[in-house]
Amino acid sequence: MVDAAPSRPADRAPRPGRTVGARQLAAVLPDPAGTRPAYRHLAQAIGTLILDGRLALHTKLPAERELAVALGTSRTTITAVYDLLRESGYAHSRQGSGTWTELPEGRNPRGISRLIDPQDTAIDLARAAPGLPERTLVDALTRVAPQLAEHAPTPGYHPYGLPDLRAAVAERFTRRGLPTLPEQILVTSGAQHALTLVLGLLCRPGDRVMVENPSYPNALDALRRAQLRTVSVPVTDEGWDIEIIESTLRQVVPQLAYLIPDFHNPTGLLMPERERVRTLRAAARSGTWLVVDETLADLALDVPAPPPFAAHAAAGGTGQVITLGSMSKTHWGGLRIGWLRAPARLVTELAGQRVATDMGGSVVDQLLALTLLAEAEGLLPPRLDQLRRQRAALAAALAEHLPQWTWRLPPGGLSLWADLGEPVASALAERALEHGVRIESGAYFATDPGIFEQRLRIPYTTPADTLREAVRRMATALADDLTVRSAARRPHWVA
Repeated sequence: MVDAAPSRPADRAPRPGRTVGARQLAAVLPDPAGTRPAYRHLAQAIGTLILDGRLALHTKLPAERELAVALGTSRTTITAVYDLLRESGYAHSRQGSGTWTELPEGRNPRGISRLIDPQDTAIDLARAAPGLPERTLVDALTRVAPQLAEHAPTPGYHPYGLPDLRAAVAERFTRRGLPTLPEQILVTSGAQHALTLVLGLLCRPGDRVMVENPSYPNALDALRRAQLRTVSVPVTDEGWDIEIIESTLRQVVPQLAYLIPDFHNPTGLLMPERERVRTLRAAARSGTWLVVDETLADLALDVPAPPPFAAHAAAGGTGQVITLGSMSKTHWGGLRIGWLRAPARLVTELAGQRVATDMGGSVVDQLLALTLLAEAEGLLPPRLDQLRRQRAALAAALAEHLPQWTWRLPPGGLSLWADLGEPVASALAERALEHGVRIESGAYFATDPGIFEQRLRIPYTTPADTLREAVRRMATALADDLTVRSAARRPHWVA
């Protein structure tokens, strides 16, 4: 029982004030009635939430009786769940304080592990972002220097972004078919920063947000941290089910919807024009703000680059569209420059909000971004050719070494969404790291725990030879008695 658990050292004491409610936790756990033994599956799901960062460390779990009621199961089952979590290192208890989440020794949360240890020599397939050629960066910095000298005598604070960069981004939208004024542009420190600002202004804890499933993990994490309730709509190999989107908007009436219609991350799919118009119309009827992530829109490999989603707003009958963009996917992730396009009044409110966080972006980075955007017509075509070659190399390597896997060649974007044919993605990711390949399980892109375990997102942003070697190593890992041998390192509740 919880009260009988031994005390922990002082440095492991729970941090007051962080709790998760029984109903909130039950909403993201599997139905106990559909799994056997139920306590093992529930413990595995909670452990996955902790590893994925969806359930924060040092969070107080609900009382056993409360969670049992919320899940419609017995208290004995929940007692067994908590016992197993403690035994496996995913929770600890203090007499009179309850049960708190933690990590077993030697484990890092997924996502965090991708950002630590800069000396790591593993082939990195966890991040889908290209590098920037050294010569391109050096040349751009050389041209930036005189412009920077002009800004040096000024305070350098630009909450809206540099005027010239706002104008350049606005002109870019106009050229793509969406007339835009600089007043409709806010320059941000990447698209993730833009999304965080939007959530802070338009949403309140408990609001419902419609998201695709699967979706971009960092965006999902931002929604969770804002304490928003996600309502997912599926993105399958056939694409978006527009009738489900329409019924979700009609019945749930979410405050906001986050979509990636252009070479969707992680599937690589492109939403057809007619479905964009129907989505806009449904959102207009429900009064839902659409936040459209277009960070991959320029990476069209086999089809023409799509016009902005908001360009269909007239046909859809709504102006409540916020478009996010970034240079991370088209140029370089190290250049933390993004933007959003929105109604001018909303941009003003968002700029006021961002002052409380960072006062404004780096002038150096914005000048560098302005220079690179001005040269996009010369820089982007070679980048697209390179991605096509790397995509072909990845597909050929998969066909040679892992012919049992299936995938569809995406028309654009930066990655393949591979179907492994069996739910071993997390085990394979763990074993692949031992073979020098870092990759995330498909479950990392899920809105709910326990799904997409048969999927892997495999970026083709590294050189062709590196991709071929990575696939060869993953094939070796998969053939290396994966299920049996990986069980020793995974939580022992995995059946």
